[in-house]
This record gives sequence, C-alpha cells and structure tokens, in this order.
Amino acid sequence: MNIRRVFLNTLIASVAVSAIVGIGVILFGDFGEVEFRILMTTLTITATSILGLACGAYIESGRGNLLPKAGIIFSVVMALMLFLVIWDVLDDSENFIKATGTLSILAVACSHLSLLSLARIDARFAWSRIVAFICVWLLAAILLYIIWLEPDSSSDLVSRIIGILSILIASITVLTPILHKLSGTKRTVQQIRDEIEELG
Repeated sequence: MNIRRVFLNTLIASVAVSAIVGIGVILFGDFGEVEFRILMTTLTITATSILGLACGAYIESGRGNLLPKAGIIFSVVMALMLFLVIWDVLDDSENFIKATGTLSILAVACSHLSLLSLARIDARFAWSRIVAFICVWLLAAILLYIIWLEPDSSSDLVSRIIGILSILIASITVLTPILHKLSGTKRTVQQIRDEIEELG
C-alpha cells in the first residue's frame, strides 16, 4: 500500500468537501452549527493528510522509519480525537483536550522533521539537521509543559524562549532546501546510482 497516495487522495477529497460546503454557504446563506462542524471535520482531515504526506514521503525515501511512522500514528489518533471534540462528544474533559493538544504537537513535530529529513545534505551541513531536531523537540517539550502544568504566566521568559526557538526553526526550514541544493553539486557516482535505483 502506497501511504503517500492514500494521504494524497484523502487530502484531495477533504479539500473538495470543504469547497462544496463553502459554496453551499455562499449560495444558500445558511451556516449553522452542523455546517460549521462539517467544515471543521474536513479541515481536520486536510491537516492530517498534509502531515501524513510528509511522513509518507520520508518512509518511501527509505532513509527513515521510526520518526515518520510515529508521525502518522500521532496524526491519525489526533484526527480521531479532534472529531470527538468537534462533534461535542468528549470536549467536556479537560484531560481529553490536553491529550488532543499533546498529540497535535507531536504529530506536527514528527511531520516537520520528516519533511526536513528528506533533504540530502553533505556532512559539512549536518549541523543544520542537529539544530533542527534540538529546536523542534525543545519547543514541543515547552508547549507540552505549558499544556499540562499551566505555569505562572506573569513571567515572559517562556514566551521569549518560544519566540527564539520559533525563529530558529523557521530559519533552518528555509535554509534546508538551499543546503540540499548546495550539497547536490558534489554528488558521487554511487549517490547518483542510489538515486536511480530509488526512482526505479
């Protein structure tokens, strides 16, 4: 089974449903509670499909297994829990909401790192991947700390740290394709053969 194709088809279907709901609202002017929940459900499916596509692509590259599979599991379970929240089934439980937020953070972290790991970079740029992993997991840990322990918000130290980590993650994310391109200029014959075998 092609994991990436499954998530791609799901993404296309969810976007189509979202478009239909949006057009229906514009034509008939009735956007009630049910329509809102349907729209939020399709948007959840869309987000889950995007996260799954990133993880599926990394699995198909043959260079990673544990991280992307964890990302897929987190994404699917997150979606199921969000459905229960959207349709007002278990949204009264504070712990359930916190657990849903936890899975969302873990799913995004795994998917983001899976996407960055798709880039082939030389050993001279290996520091960028290390920095990315450290920053992403550190930010995830801080967000989980905030969700579960609810620290005193009077101090802005945590906010400053979150801001710094976010800037670093954004910078590494932008730099990664550039480093990938720079690394590609010095590929060996064996690397080219490996890529041909993967494409085959």
